[in-house]
Amino acid sequence: MSEGKKRKFHTPEFKAKVALEALRGIKTLNEIGQEFGVHPITVGHWKKELQEQAKTLFEGKRGPTPIAAHREPELLYSEIGKLKVELDWLKKKSG
Repeated sequence: MSEGKKRKFHTPEFKAKVALEALRGIKTLNEIGQEFGVHPITVGHWKKELQEQAKTLFEGKRGPTPIAAHREPELLYSEIGKLKVELDWLKKKSG
């Protein structure tokens, strides 16, 4: 009876390391695959996935979050109400 090979599971850190090495372009996919013990096709898949997912790293990290258009009037009216109450209180307090 022969035992079948167990499938290897690689950590996301390992995949990122291999994909970044492939992106550098210094070595061929075959050389990278031999160095890390991964099939060259797998290295190519990880490289492609890294290129596709890289743009999502920087999405939504800049500027304030947009306020939903349907909530904006509600927020403005509540602010007006607070300011009116404060103004009335100041008028009573001063005279």
